[in-house]
Amino acid sequence: MKATVGDRLLVHGNIVGERDRIGVIVEVQGPDGGPPYMVRFDDGHTGLVFPGPDAVVVRK
Repeated sequence: MKATVGDRLLVHGNIVGERDRIGVIVEVQGPDGGPPYMVRFDDGHTGLVFPGPDAVVVRK
């Protein structure tokens, strides 16, 4: 998984009824665009994310 600042991270809910989480990548801390990513989610929460198999990078 590779990303750049400004890309969006979509994390699919992994429990029935759980909503997907969407956020903007504000910092890439891994080498060559790799994780971890600092993400500002649409709910205003900002956090360091080590995306799993349920996550997708959407290019800007």
